[in-house]
Formats: sequence, C-alpha cells, structure tokens
Amino acid sequence: MVLFTGFLTSRGFSGRRIGAVAALAMAGAALAGCGGGSSTDPSRGKDDKSYSLTITRNAIEGGKNTEEAEWIARTVIPGFVAAQKAKGVAAKVTFRGQGVDDEAYKTKLALDLKSRSGADIMDIDGIWVGEFAQAGYLRPLADVVGSPADAWDGWTKIPGSVQRLASFEGKRYGVPPATDGRVLFFNKKLFAQAGLPSAWQPRSWQDILTAARALKKVPGVTPVQLNAGTAMGEATTMQGALPLLAGAGAEIYSGGKWTGGGQAVKQVLGLYAQIYGPEALGDPKLQQEAKGRDKSFEEFAAGKIGILAEGDYFWRDVINPRSGVAKMRTRDQDVGYALIPAVSPGRGVRGQSFVSMSGGAVTVLNPSTKHPQQAFELLAFMNSAAMTKARTAGTPEITSRTDVNQEILAGDPFLTFVSEKVLPVTSYRPGLTVYPQVSTALQEATAAVVSGKSVEEAASTYTKKVEGIVGGPASVTAQ
Repeated sequence: MVLFTGFLTSRGFSGRRIGAVAALAMAGAALAGCGGGSSTDPSRGKDDKSYSLTITRNAIEGGKNTEEAEWIARTVIPGFVAAQKAKGVAAKVTFRGQGVDDEAYKTKLALDLKSRSGADIMDIDGIWVGEFAQAGYLRPLADVVGSPADAWDGWTKIPGSVQRLASFEGKRYGVPPATDGRVLFFNKKLFAQAGLPSAWQPRSWQDILTAARALKKVPGVTPVQLNAGTAMGEATTMQGALPLLAGAGAEIYSGGKWTGGGQAVKQVLGLYAQIYGPEALGDPKLQQEAKGRDKSFEEFAAGKIGILAEGDYFWRDVINPRSGVAKMRTRDQDVGYALIPAVSPGRGVRGQSFVSMSGGAVTVLNPSTKHPQQAFELLAFMNSAAMTKARTAGTPEITSRTDVNQEILAGDPFLTFVSEKVLPVTSYRPGLTVYPQVSTALQEATAAVVSGKSVEEAASTYTKKVEGIVGGPASVTAQ
C-alpha cells in the first residue's frame, strides 16, 4: 500500500511538506503494544479496576513539538490518573513520544495498526484518516467504543465543519484538537494608495480582480499573489487551487468521484489566467522559483505585495512582529484580512458565498486497544475545555472547541475572525491514497496556465492525468 505524508501548519506535526509517499513494508509478526487480539466488543475491559494505556504522537520533550510532549507528560497524564484514582480506579498511562520525520512516524503507525499493536491513543494527520480507514487500520469511533462515542458532550462545542477533519464517509474516526484556515491578507497602506477601502471584503472573484487592477497603478507593487505551479507543492493546492475550486462550487473529491477538468476547474484556471496573463496582476516568476513562497512572504512583509492568499500560520508565524520568519513590525496596523469569496454570491460549495480550506491533526483510538471505554475516556479528557486551555497556554491557537476559542482568542482579533467566520465555511482535503497525485496534477494545471497555455488545454490535460491516476473516466466527474 502507498501512504501519503501530508502538509500541515497546525501544531503537532512538522508544518512542512516532506516526501509525498512512503512505501509501507508488509508487517511481519505482531509487535508488542496495546495487546492485539481481534475482539470487536466495545465493552471489553470496561469494569477493570486497574488498567494501562499508552499515548503516542510525533512529539518529544526537548525536541520536536516539545510543548505537546510536555503537556501530555506533565498535565494530561497526572490529571487523568488522579481523576481515575478518585473513582477508585488505578490507571497507568504512558507517553511514548516520537521525534522523527512525519513519513517515518506515519509508517510506524501503519505497521503497528496493521499488526494490531501499538499505542492505545495516537495522533495522525487529518489527511491520513480516510487512507487508514480504507486500509482497515482504523474503525469509526462508534464501532470501537459504542454509544459513548456519540454521547460525548464535547461534540456540541466542535462545529460540524471542523468535525469533518476527523471524519470519513460520514463517520467520526477521532477528535480534531485544533485546525486552521485560509484567508486573503492585504496591505492597508497599499490599498489606501490605490484608493481602496481599509475594511475590504470582496464578494466575488471579480471584486478581487478590480482591487488588483487598482493596485497595479501603485509603483513597485505586485497586486496579487496566488500560489501556483509545482515548486510550491501542496501550498499551491491548499492556498490557491482548492479554495478557488470550493468557490466555484466543487470539491476535489465528492460522491465517490474525483473532479475533472470541467466547468469548476476551468473557472479556477481562468482566474489564474487573468492574474498571470497579459494584465500581469501577479508575478509569474514567483511560481517557478524553488523558494518562491518564502520570497512572497518577504515581499508582502516589505510592502511589495497587495493581496496574498495564505493560511493563518502566515499571521502567527511568518509576519509576527516578534517571532516571525519575515517579521512585519507594522503587522497589526497595516495588514487586513478577508474571507475568500465564491466566484459570485451563493455559487460556492454547499451554496456558500465564502469558502476556505483547513487542515490539522486528529487524535484517534487504536481499534485493538484492550480497554476501549477507558481509552475513549482519556481521549475525551485530553480534548476537554480544561485540557485544551492548558495545551494552548502562552501560545494561543485556533482550537476545535468554540468555547475555548472564545476565551483564549479574545485578545487576538485575527484568530477570532478565523475561528468565528472562517471555520464555519471551511472544507478539507480527501484523506485518500491517490490524493497527492491528483494534487500534483492540479498544481501542474495551474503551472501550465501561468506559463501561457490555454485554460481549455490545461483542463483537458488535467482530466486525462486524473483519469490515469484514479482508475479511468468512470471515477471522474465532468463537474
């Protein structure tokens, strides 16, 4: 089986794109771990007065994602053990931290799950959920745990749009601790010079083009930067092509079929053609450079790009005036942000007028755990309001819980905006094995248009590539 290592910006994974695929070796003898066995009884071990559980994620104290590891070891485990002791139950919880590349981490989890071993609770990238489910490595929470899985009160605090990150074919497979969102950032100073409003919110793609044309009149400014091409990899897909596709009323995968180069993809490629075509509203060279995305960060921070489509991590980690990789001292005063509009009002996916794309990690249960009830109780404890606040202490992020976000993001207008306005309209990538290949084909289609090929030609080539990837025309829709 082929496994995809995703691209994340949420805390808990590396936040960078590594190798697209990792070859999974066939598992041999069962590995030591959570206990194996083929029992599917959700009540097994339910009444045990003493038990042991293990947690794993790609985090290790003093190394990769050290804050996550410290939170689990010093807050979650002691708190849970104490709560169990108060009920007369002796719980032993062990954290098995990892500090490796995401590719190696994913392969290790797949081997463990295949051999019915490994930790009881583990974090995976949301893009892996469907892949692991199809492989039989994960099962829906309701199958593993039974009725308590759906009865958890935490679900009422996690928007349905965010729950989709941890779902596959309409069933929940875990809990998403946090997520992110894509928006349009813009430079208010440049907008003022172009005669544009500081409280800008485009209602259509035409509004974006209108603003870009006004910015074109400002000397030394690239009006709009929309990631394209293969050099930017998954950033092209997540920051550019997929939000636009959602804005055109389609998803890359829906109803068991992949979206081919029909009307929706042609609309997306058409916008790229308008931005990077004869009007030169964007800089096509940035799409071809190996460090093009980093350069776009630097140029935006320097006041040389008017509009930039990016994720919220751009605000938190890139142009952060204190700790960013491209510090922008005047960020809070000069940077505005807006929702990504559909091609026109009401024409987006699910009839939306605004759209976004999100990613993040998902905490799941090992289907082979000896104690599914206790494991779910620990999973729920980890994602309670109190533990979520403890995890984000000192480093506010967009959690999956609306109640926590309302409290911890109160002093950050931008992250509050993402939490309250972006997440309700967001979408997620399909967690299927062939997705990275389809993503690359979409990146290549944008590159073709930026380099001067017609929309029709690029869309046709894209369709043929997707058909070859996913098993023929029957698996592709002409939407």
